[in-house]
This record gives sequence, structure tokens and C-alpha cells, in this order.
Amino acid sequence: MKTLIISGGYINQEFLEEFLSKNKFEYIIGVDKGIEICYEYEIMPSIIMGDFDSVRMDTLKYYENHSDIKIHRFKPEKDDTDTQMAILWAVQIESTEIAIIGATGSRIDHLLGNIQSLSIALEKNINCYIIDSNNKIMLIKDSLEIKKKEQYGTYLSLLALTNQVTGLTLTGFKYPLYEYNLTNQSGGFGVSNEIVEERAKIMFQSGILIMIQSKD
Repeated sequence: MKTLIISGGYINQEFLEEFLSKNKFEYIIGVDKGIEICYEYEIMPSIIMGDFDSVRMDTLKYYENHSDIKIHRFKPEKDDTDTQMAILWAVQIESTEIAIIGATGSRIDHLLGNIQSLSIALEKNINCYIIDSNNKIMLIKDSLEIKKKEQYGTYLSLLALTNQVTGLTLTGFKYPLYEYNLTNQSGGFGVSNEIVEERAKIMFQSGILIMIQSKD
């Protein structure tokens, strides 16, 4: 089951319309301020969740009047972010793929927290990613092959989420690597690489990588 999480960050209208036209989801989760986006673009969520402190009362009442929409209300004082709770729910309902939009924006603390929360799905071997009009972000714990024609944007950056990613080997890239140990103190070493062959491979022995594909 493909699940879409609509969170409360910045969402470009043109991107949203194009993304929804190209991707079909069986389950949609509206997260806190993200339900304003659902309301504005007439997206009917399967469930809405959050503390709703950033949601207009009339928007919330609109969804409360739909008996077929589940509502999970959280207390503002909680250990997990609303987006993290949505990922946990998506995993619980046995999603096979999870896309998250509205997880980026001006709040860098929220973005970093959302990236770390991707590990919840990663542990269950579920394809889970954050996407916006310029970036696609996901975590990888196993070797991966990417077709150039299927990449998201021009640039591909790799950062270590764990303390170290060992034996990192890159083929098919503008800047190849061979059995390099990438650490979370490597700074910009893995930033702004490019795929130059029809197929590129990311291979490593241990650790978890943050992979960011960017259009600019």
C-alpha cells in the first residue's frame, strides 16, 4: 500500500499538482497544518493527526463532520513530532511505500528531525522519502543502483547518518570512490556528485547514508 503524508511545511502548488497527477496513493495522512493543504486542494485524507494548534477551526470542523475520516488528536506536549507520529502510523498499517511532502521549509530543526525519523521506516525495509519541488531525501542501509533517467534532479549528495559508513564505493558518478570510509564529520565531501553513466551504483559495507537528490 502506497501512503502519502502531507505535513505542515512549505509545499509548492505546481509541484503538488504534478506529483499527485503522476502518483496514486491508497492512503493519505494529513498532519496538523498539512490538513490546510488538503482542504485547499480538495485532497481527502484517510486520517488527520496532530495537536492541531496550527489549524483553523473551520478547517478542523470540516473534517470532523466527515465520519469516514479518522482523527487522532495529540497533546502539544509530547516526545515525538507530528510527522514522526504519522510515519509510525504508516508503518503500523503496513505501508509498502511512504512519501512525505511538506516536511521541508524554514524550520531546519523540523527538517533534521524529519530526516532522522525516516529511520523508523528504514528499520522495516519500507521505501520512505521526503520530497519537494527541489529535493528528494531518503535513507539507505544497503547498496543501491540508480538509473540516470530515473534520478530526481541533477545532483546527488551522500552524507553519513551513522558515525561512519564503511567501504563506500561509487561507480557511474562524476566523482567515483573506492572503499572510502565516510564519517558524519566529513563535511561536504559527499555533496553535489553527478551521475554520468546510464547506471550508477552506491555500494558500502556498513552504516546508514542520507541520500539527497537535488534539482538545483
